[in-house]
This record gives sequence, structure tokens and C-alpha cells, in this order.
Amino acid sequence: MADEAKAKGNAAFSSGDFATAIRHFSEAIDLSPNNHVLYSNRSAAYASLQKYSDALTDAKKTVELKPDWSKGYSRLGAAHLGLSQFDDAVSAYKKGLEIDPNNEPLKSGLADAKKASAARFSRGSAPANPFGDAFSGPEMWAKLTADPGTRVYLQQPDFVKMMQDIQKDPNNLNLYLKDQRVMQAFGVLLNVKINKGPGDDVDMPDISSPSSSSSSERKRAAEAEPPKQPEPEPEPEPMELADEEKEKKQRKAEAQKEKEAGNAAYKKKDFDTAIQHYSKALELDDEDVSFLTNRAAVYLEMGKYEDCIKDCDKAVERGRELRSDYKMIARALTRKGTAMGKTAKCSKDYEPVIETYQKALTEHRNPDTLKKLNEAEKAKKELEQQEYYDPELADKEREKGNDYFKQQKYPEAIKHYTESLKRNPKDPKAYSNRAACYTKLGAMPEGLKDAEKCIELDPTFTKGYTRKGAVQFFMKEYEKALETYREGLKHDPNNQELLDGIGRCVQQINRTSRGDVTPEELKERQAKAMSDPEIQNILQDPVMRQVLVDFQENPKAAQEHTKNPGVMDKIQKLISAGIVQMK
Repeated sequence: MADEAKAKGNAAFSSGDFATAIRHFSEAIDLSPNNHVLYSNRSAAYASLQKYSDALTDAKKTVELKPDWSKGYSRLGAAHLGLSQFDDAVSAYKKGLEIDPNNEPLKSGLADAKKASAARFSRGSAPANPFGDAFSGPEMWAKLTADPGTRVYLQQPDFVKMMQDIQKDPNNLNLYLKDQRVMQAFGVLLNVKINKGPGDDVDMPDISSPSSSSSSERKRAAEAEPPKQPEPEPEPEPMELADEEKEKKQRKAEAQKEKEAGNAAYKKKDFDTAIQHYSKALELDDEDVSFLTNRAAVYLEMGKYEDCIKDCDKAVERGRELRSDYKMIARALTRKGTAMGKTAKCSKDYEPVIETYQKALTEHRNPDTLKKLNEAEKAKKELEQQEYYDPELADKEREKGNDYFKQQKYPEAIKHYTESLKRNPKDPKAYSNRAACYTKLGAMPEGLKDAEKCIELDPTFTKGYTRKGAVQFFMKEYEKALETYREGLKHDPNNQELLDGIGRCVQQINRTSRGDVTPEELKERQAKAMSDPEIQNILQDPVMRQVLVDFQENPKAAQEHTKNPGVMDKIQKLISAGIVQMK
């Protein structure tokens, strides 16, 4: 990543290892060739090694990429100044000040450039300051930053103020000779090791001035009145860390405003405007994946499903790089799945949709995503049934099932009836035939379910009632079987199977009413009845409980109850279930 290489370059620069800094900045530029800050930082590193031609090339590139950034012109001016191109340096600093009139480094650089330019044409002037060059230009700050001993002083405002005063006028050095930090910095700038022990005076040559007496007066003034502590004044760092962070925060704030404007446009269904705002937000800040997911939502509403999917993919990829909130990743995946579902035309098209929703749920188990997953699975199943639908093949499979049924090969018959239903799930005959197979195999719940589905598909198909009644009879639910047979007779009053079924049910009900059953049969029927919700409701009904008490203790009241058809119907059900016996 470019940011990682840049961070390594900044660390190397701060430690004074300018060659390593240049190497890391070069790596970062290869990864992000349009980042103006990287060229600016490398220009500073080149200048620190006095490679002013390379520094100039990078400075020009900085200005080319970001012409409204004042720091670029500061780099450009420093490089020209290092190459003794004073007029070009003056021009560069002036351009920078047009952008940022209050920029102190630009002002200081412009003053140095003008002074150096004027020195070329001065004739007969006072002798030049022998140490003036040590304090001129940005090289002074680079040398102080590179030296471990003086680097810490740059964090002290009073030291920075003194060095700025000396840079403006080297004669001011006499004012600060007693400050050990200044003396140490002076030695670093002259490449001379200066030692000062306790009680020892440092033998330093006086700084030449037009008047030695005025110099003496300044010394006495300095001794008589210590310099006032200057107001803190931040020193511009040789790297662009502060400026970059400030610019980054400003871009993020602007991006959030664009996002809010996009949200407002989305609510008004002004989708084109919303897209413009979200796109602008992305240009300003590519570290917030919500801009991508929001734009994807707009594309989804507009029916631009491919664009929606692309934005969701970018959001997932970028989100993983930035280690974004897992909920944001899940949102992007869910939105992608929705867009894919809109374009699905066959059952296979739903497979990646379902997979995408499942991935979203692994990131964050959201109820909305789970609902969409269930809907996609249901849609896939329905399409599979539609694609598999073939009535002709269904009839052939049913006939194969009939052949096996006649051979009493019921499992094989079920297999073909099931295949028939897959080909035509609305065939009541296949359900009826499979119910008969289940009944033969003793699978009563499955047989009952198929018989009820047969009746649901075709209420006039009497075979469904005979199947259902037979299952209920074998389950010893004689009262329910009787009701089923009677319901079938409404559609075919002369159907012999139904009439025979009614006869068998009545016979069993009367047998139970007389108590003509074994204790084991009675116990079994009562246990089954007590698990029947209908029987439970009858027994829990306060009115029916009183009726049962009256039948035992109050014959006169019981006689009145027999006149109520509803009560007698419930009594009959209790008798059929073996709960009540008549003697």
C-alpha cells in the first residue's frame, strides 16, 4: 500500500536517513503516481541531500498535480534557491503567497531569495556576515531536524523563535550566545563540535557589524535584560504531515455533506442528482464504503442492476481492505443479492443469489437478509417445479406406479407416484394413489396428508374421501371417518365405497356405545382420544362437564340435554372415542 510506504519514508526522514526516505517515497509514488504529497516529501528529502536538481523535478511535479497547494511552491522555491536560481525562487515564493498570503515559510523563503538575489549585485557594501550562509534557506531546518541532538529543540517554541530571528538577521546571534541550545545548533550548522563545560567560556568570533560599539551595546543590553519569552509559533515541519491531515479532514467533511445531499435527493426520488452527490463524495473520500452502498441503492431503484452489483462488489472489496464494520459488508452483500434476484429468470439464476445472501448472513445475521434468503429459496423451488412440469410424463409415471401397486410393490409405486407429482403437482389422482400406498404400508399420517391434498385439489373427486375415510378408520377415529364418508356422499350419493365405509363406521361406533370392546381396545381408544384436540376442548367445556355430571346424577336434567342437538353431537363424539359409555 502507498500509505505504508509513505509512513516508512516519513519515519526515515525524521531520523535523518534521507536516502532511505527517498527510496520509500519512490515506492509509494509507484503505487500512487498522482499523489502530490509524495512528490513534495521526496523533493524535501532530495533537498536535504543537496540534490537540488532532483528536488526541483519533484517540486515541479507537485505543482503540476496540485497547482492550488501553497506548499508545492515552497518546495519549488527551495529547489531554485539551492540551485542559485534566485529569480525563479522569488517567482515561486510569490506564487505560493498568492494562494496563501499568511504562510510564514513562504514569506521567509521569499526574503531569503530576495536577499540572495540582491547580494549578487551589491558592490562596496559592508563585509558579508561570515556565518550568514549557515542560517539561510530551508537547509538550516533540514540539518537541525536530521541531527538527533537538535531535533528535540524544534518542538520548543522559544528555540524556534530564536532561530527564526537569527535566520532573518545573522547579527542577532549575539543576542542568544548564552543559550546552550543555540550554540549546539550553531555547531551543527557549521559542522563543528562545540563543547562548553561548567564555568568555561566559549571563544566565539564576534559577528561583524557596522559599529563595534553598537555590538557591545547589544551585548550589554542582552546581559542587562534577558530576552522576553516569545509567543509560541509553530515551526513548519519538513514533511507534509500536518497539511495532509488537515486537507484529509476537510475532504472528509465535504464528502459527508455530499452524502447528506445525496440522501435528501434519494428521499425525493431525484435519483440522478443523488448519484451525482454520492459520486462526488467518493472522489473526496474513498475510505467510506457507505457512499458506494448508498449509490448502489439508487441504482437498484433505477433498475440499473449491473451498476448496483458493481458498486456492491467494490464496497465489499474496499470494506475488507479498510476493515470496515461487518454490518456494512453484510449490507453490500444483501443489496447485491437483491439486484441479482431482480435479473433471475430461471432456478439456476437463484443459486448465486442464495449464496450471496448466505455470505451476508455470515457477516451479520440480519432479519431482513434472512427473509430475503427464504424468499429466494422459495422462488427457486417454484421455478424448479415450473421447469420440471410435464403433464404427459407425469401420466406415464403414474401408470408405472399403478402397475407396481397391482403387484403389491408399494415402495416402488410410491417412487413413481412421487415423480409424477414432481412433473404435475396438481394431479389429484397421483395424491389419491400414493395415499393408498401409504395406507397399505401403515404410514397413516403420510396417507392422511395425501388424501387431504387430493380433496383440496379437487373437492368433487370422491376417491379422495374414500382414501381419507379409510385412513381415519384404520386410525380408529370412527367418528371422523364417518364425517368424511358423509361429506363424500354429497358429491356422489350412490358411491358404494362411501356407503360401505359409513356402514363400517356405524358398526364400530355402536359396538363402542354398548361397551362391546376389550379392556385393551378401550384403553387404547381412550389414550388416543385424550390426545385429540377436539375431544380435549369438549372435556374442558364447563357446560359439557355439567352435562356429564347431570347424566350421572340428575336423570331429569339429562333428559333435557338430549333435546339439544349440539350437546348430543358432542356426547356422541365422546362415546365414539370411548370416553363415555351408555348402559
